Amino acid sequence: MTPPATPPLRGFDHLHVYVGDRNAAVAWYERVLGMRPVAAFAHWASGGGPLVMSNTAGTLHLALFERPRQPNRAMLAMAVDAAQWRPWRHHLAAQQVEASFEDHGESWSLYFDDPDGNPYEITCYDVEALRGGSQ
Repeated sequence: MTPPATPPLRGFDHLHVYVGDRNAAVAWYERVLGMRPVAAFAHWASGGGPLVMSNTAGTLHLALFERPRQPNRAMLAMAVDAAQWRPWRHHLAAQQVEASFEDHGESWSLYFDDPDGNPYEITCYDVEALRGGSQ
């Protein structure tokens, strides 16, 4: 008997992020990633619920939960093209966010953490364009 087909997924919806101080985290996400709280979901933030933040395009959402510091087990990887790669490296440096990068052969990745230790990755698959210039 053939198992039933898996229904399709539309893509990434949101990631739960655990922060020690939600107000400080909101300021960091605004400054470093350009994300803003989503007014339509502001009521969820009361009573221990999430404060939802989004990029300007509304395509990436983070749900900030205020909790004591915990070990992190998940990493959010965000996509960029070669034209966005260098501006992101410069932006993270300007924001004094320590980041490392690695050539994975088929992709390049920037790695950094938020102040609560949540790990992030910015990935680019335009490998030839990145190899042609200084990273």
